[in-house]
Formats: sequence, C-alpha cells, structure tokens
Amino acid sequence: MTARGYAFHVIFDAMRRWPDVEAPGLVAVDAADRLILDESAEMRASAQPGDIVVINDAYGALTLGAAQAGASGMGTHIDALTGERALDANASRVSLTGSFRTLPLDAELVRGARVVLLRLPRSLDALRDIAGLIAAHADPRVVVVAGGRLKHMSVSMNDVLRESFEQLDISHARQKSRVLIARAPRDGRDPSPAAARVEGLEVRAFGGAFAGARLDIGTRLLLDNLPDAPAGGTPDDPLIDLACGTGIVGAWIATRYPGAHVYACDQSAVAVASAHATMLANGISDRVAVVRDDVLGTRPSASASFIALNPPFHSAAAVTDLIAPRMFADVARVLRPGGQLWCVWNSMLRYRPLLETAIGPTSQVARNAKFTVTVSTRR
Repeated sequence: MTARGYAFHVIFDAMRRWPDVEAPGLVAVDAADRLILDESAEMRASAQPGDIVVINDAYGALTLGAAQAGASGMGTHIDALTGERALDANASRVSLTGSFRTLPLDAELVRGARVVLLRLPRSLDALRDIAGLIAAHADPRVVVVAGGRLKHMSVSMNDVLRESFEQLDISHARQKSRVLIARAPRDGRDPSPAAARVEGLEVRAFGGAFAGARLDIGTRLLLDNLPDAPAGGTPDDPLIDLACGTGIVGAWIATRYPGAHVYACDQSAVAVASAHATMLANGISDRVAVVRDDVLGTRPSASASFIALNPPFHSAAAVTDLIAPRMFADVARVLRPGGQLWCVWNSMLRYRPLLETAIGPTSQVARNAKFTVTVSTRR
C-alpha cells in the first residue's frame, strides 16, 4: 500500500454516517469514492488552494480524502443535512477541520473551479442542473471527475454530461464502480425548477427533488384524506409538513385553510429550494415557513397540534426502514398531548405498531392497493 493509500485507509476507517442512520451494510465510504479520488489524483496534485470543488459527497469521503492529500480552500456541497453534519463530525474525528467550506449549490460554489469531484446523483435532472451550473461558472479548463456505483449509473448520464461538456472520457470499471471525466464546458446555465399545475397548485421542482413537479400516489391519498379542520395553524402552533419535498402538502394545506400558518421542513437542500419556489408561485410564502432541518430538530418539544408526513425510505443511495422510526420518535417529542400525526406509508412496511409505540393510538383512515393513511394521537 502506498503512503497516500495508507493515509486514506486510516481516515476512511474512522469515518461514520452519524447522525444519519447507521446499521450493518450501510457504509460511509465505498469503492466509488476511492475510484474518484484515484482517477483525480494527478489533477489534484497540481491544484492551487480553492481550485477543487466537491459536489454530492455522501458523508465526506471525497472532501476529506482530497484534504488528506493536501487540498485546501475547497468548497463542498452535500444535499442532505445529515450528510453535511456527518462531514463536519468526520473532519473533526480525523483532524481535517478547516480544509473546506460547505456551500449551497450555486454559482459561488463552482466559480473558477479547476477540478470538480462529483458523486453522480441518481436523478438525470439533478445531474443536468449540476453539469449546467459547472459549465456556466467554473474555469474553462475545469475537469469534472464524476463517479458512482454501476448499479446506479446509466448510459443516459453520459448524454446529460455531453449537453454541457465537449469531451467525455469513461474509465474502466473497478469494484463495480466507474468514473466519467468531463472537459471543455459549453452551454452552461443556472438551474431552473420544473413547473407544473397539480390539483390546483403551482408546483416547482429542481432536479433531484422527490417526485419532481408531480403528485406521487402516496401523497395524493394523504391529501384526499386530511381532516377538514385540523387543530393549530397559528404562528406559534403552525400546521407542519414534515419531509416536505417540493412543498405540495404544505401548499395544499395553506390554500385549503386560508389564514393558517404552515411550517414545511426537509433535510434536502434541493427539496427546500423547490418548496420555497412552490410557495412563491402560489402566493403563500408569507404564511409558510420553509426550513432545512434534520427531522424536527429546530422545533420545541410539545409544541405542535398537527403534523403531516410521507416518510422517506432512502438514506443516500441505500434503501432502509430505519429512517421512519427516527422520524416517529421526533414527531412524538414535538406533538403536544392530543396532537395528531397524519401519515401515509407503503403498506408493506407495516408501520402501525411503530406508530402506536412511539406516538399513541393509531387508526387507519384510508388504504389503496399500495399505501395506507393513518392518524396517530399523542398520548
């Protein structure tokens, strides 16, 4: 093992996913991270401070791997707030704090960048937004080293990158991972949300937001069965749209209950940007607060009367049933006695016993071929 490989081995062994869910088989570093770092090593060796940007790092492997090899002044963007916090915790754990800045996915992040390390997003629309942003604002000599696991990659990703770059090289596969190397940017553009009118609402969605500018069937079932007059809706006790995505539920609540105040939150930066755009498009941003938060971390205990939730079941690229229990526990903390959680979930996940244990008495409100809507009342 080379000295550099040994250094990577040491810091990678110390890395964790926390505060994201942790379990056997859920890793903080994988073969795609290592391949991106290996394929970019020569480019990074000649980079000056501030030349390197990292996008879509899961838990900090790319950022900290580059820092361990000498990079400084890096800008890095992680969509998930838990990933961003994991990066900070991992940087402290391996004594690499101060080698990077976490930034939004905007022009400031990529302006003048010479090397971009990118974990390929699964969404082609998200990749299109990222590639266009890099092409618009990075140095004309920028090289993008974009990698992922083969099972999450498609030939269509090559086509999307070619929309914004003249040259695309494809690495050999290694340990079920591959890297795409893009050069010669062209036709750059800033991301713009997709727009659609759904159920009387204007919906906006940047690339990668759950369901895009559409209404998924689970959320539709939830909206069809929400109560006529939920408790709360005041500035001190807003109706809460947890894991809000593009903000459809929050916008629907705010328009159905005129005058009601709504709090919409999500840990995804692209979801929060989409929800902000949705509220503006519907003229309700004065009554809907949209916040990037890890579950309900910024809300006081015993402070809410009503929460609506369509819980996610992806942590980074992994499918897991560990997210919902964590969310239910925080919902129980934030609901006041008698407060209600209205939740839609995939029926095969059988969440009702978890809801009963974490929150309180739970009854089925509706069910179709795939989804179940329940209401749980805080003890």
